[in-house]
Amino acid sequence: MKTYQANLLNSLTLILMPLWAYLTFEGTAEKPDQSITAFIPLFLGVILVLCNRGLKKENKIIAHIAVLVTLIALIGLTMPLKAAITDGRTLSIIRVVVMLLTGLLAMISFVKSFIAARKK
Repeated sequence: MKTYQANLLNSLTLILMPLWAYLTFEGTAEKPDQSITAFIPLFLGVILVLCNRGLKKENKIIAHIAVLVTLIALIGLTMPLKAAITDGRTLSIIRVVVMLLTGLLAMISFVKSFIAARKK
């Protein structure tokens, strides 16, 4: 998979999963309203979508920005995963794990492309 394709998959996942969570949110007595922090992955996904054209053209600066945003997303998703596991929310666990897996795939793709560029 090419770098821009992995990035597009990751960015679309980061956009769609929070939307799914927001649209299917059911409040409880402890948490009656959806938190705005649920949209952080969505904003990161939008930034990554905007980077995709530069990745396709192999722009190094944009590639480094995309790597940084992907790394921030990967690190940032650990807390929602811990919370979802603690609360036993199966769908939330699935959503966060999918976002983490696509982020990991994108990160591996970035590293491989950086190594290939270095060898050139």
